Amino acid sequence: MIALIPDNNANLALVARTGRHLQRYNKGCRLVVGCIPYRYKVGKDNSVTNEEELEVLMISSQKKKGMLFPKGGWELDENIEEAASRETLEEAGVQGTLECQLGKWRFKSRTDDTCYEGYMFPLLVKKQLDVWPEKNYRQRIWMSVAEAREVCQHWWMKEALNRLTNRLISQHQLCGEGGADYNNKLNL
Repeated sequence: MIALIPDNNANLALVARTGRHLQRYNKGCRLVVGCIPYRYKVGKDNSVTNEEELEVLMISSQKKKGMLFPKGGWELDENIEEAASRETLEEAGVQGTLECQLGKWRFKSRTDDTCYEGYMFPLLVKKQLDVWPEKNYRQRIWMSVAEAREVCQHWWMKEALNRLTNRLISQHQLCGEGGADYNNKLNL
């Protein structure tokens, strides 16, 4: 799975990582990280009053029927943010602004009883690539938050999606109309 990614007048070869030899574990649980890629609907500024003003990007599962958000193993040679961004680029072919972590979840695999610890981040999409490492293995589909809740195959990803929408709506309420800077309102 190799993709040539145009990067400022040069081509960057990107290969999807495979194997488990660099995987991180915590107390026997495999650590996985992922993103909820999102964008504002056309005509909206960077503020939402309700979830209908957002779209999220979901990908097809490689092994089963169903949709999910991009996620994968957090490896020893990268920090958590690098792992989340890498997995999202490899699986969904998007890049953007990685925002504050939405949370941590513990869950077991439905198939082999493996324990996982999953971390999710929002990713405000700035660039959608035409070619990416897993393009031939996955479909990606922009959809409404309501549609994503319906088709997402993992309860913990649905919970992360709820946290994201609540966060974005709360930011709008705190800042009000006119798009005031969220951090300024918090005196950060």
